Amino acid sequence: MDTLTLRIPGDLKKQLEELSRQQQRPTSELVRESLRRYIVTEQLKAIRRTTVPLAEAQGFLTDEDIFKVVS
Repeated sequence: MDTLTLRIPGDLKKQLEELSRQQQRPTSELVRESLRRYIVTEQLKAIRRTTVPLAEAQGFLTDEDIFKVVS
């Protein structure tokens, strides 16, 4: 595993440490989980930016439009 050093504001560090104590999990584990979630969210946003225009061009404007086709 690699090491990453970063600077965070003191109040954020305190919040992270408090959450770590509450959940009885290491701060590094919480940060890794947060980074994973952030990366997945950003990847999904990128997919959405690509696919929404294609879907709209095919007439899929709402969830209902999709459900009609797959039901």
